[in-house]
Amino acid sequence: MTMIARGESERFQTDAARYAAYLEIPEGRLRLDLAFANLQEFLPQPTGALSALDIGCGTGTTAVRLARLGFRVTLLDSSAAMLDLAKHAAQEAGVTERITIKLQDAGHSDSIASGPFDVIVCHNVLEYVDEPEAVLRCANRAMRNSSSILSLLVRNQAGEVLKAAIQAGDLAAAENNLSADWGQEVLYGGKVRLFTADGLRAMLKAASLTLAVERGVRVIADYLPARISRHAEYDRILKLERELGRRPEFGAIARYTHCLVRRSNSSTE
Repeated sequence: MTMIARGESERFQTDAARYAAYLEIPEGRLRLDLAFANLQEFLPQPTGALSALDIGCGTGTTAVRLARLGFRVTLLDSSAAMLDLAKHAAQEAGVTERITIKLQDAGHSDSIASGPFDVIVCHNVLEYVDEPEAVLRCANRAMRNSSSILSLLVRNQAGEVLKAAIQAGDLAAAENNLSADWGQEVLYGGKVRLFTADGLRAMLKAASLTLAVERGVRVIADYLPARISRHAEYDRILKLERELGRRPEFGAIARYTHCLVRRSNSSTE
């Protein structure tokens, strides 16, 4: 099973700096900060040496944050350029001794054979793989036990409807996105898989995973008027987004869906 869908992997092999730059602007920062704040609520208590796996780690921001909390983190990515940025971030943070970097197809079962892990991060990966269900099954097998947590962040189909209508003013695209399985990636170009709540929950059930909590990430930030400075008001926007993401009626229309997931009781311990 190939992690990155055929014809799509090239976007991650080049222009890694463009992705790093995106993570520095408010939209990118919010995606990182909101997801990590949600994850922190469910991190295992530090009762000993804890291990984490970051599937498709990108520039390593989340992995470095976990390492700073004392986790030993394995970073997997198929892009050498991304991993170079992750290695540099770990060096700057002084956590290289808690970081293991692997240039691998992160969706392949052999890539995560070094588990088990207490925490697995899989943020914005399932959108680009051929078989998202297979990645979820691999993650299940790599989890230590039913106390382990899988942090899963995916592109929300409902969010693409609002983006097209409100941000782009494209009613035809909004109508199409109501039932679209794929959207368009703006940063790199190409297709990106879209997920519905029902479809994602079905995938989790098929992989013997149980949803602990579901949150929305970036509910309103993308649509704020220009008079509101995303930089000057960042902390205020972050706080409001945290509150909105917790409420199901708002989380359902967010740009991203964030699921904190555990193994089902039927899974082998």
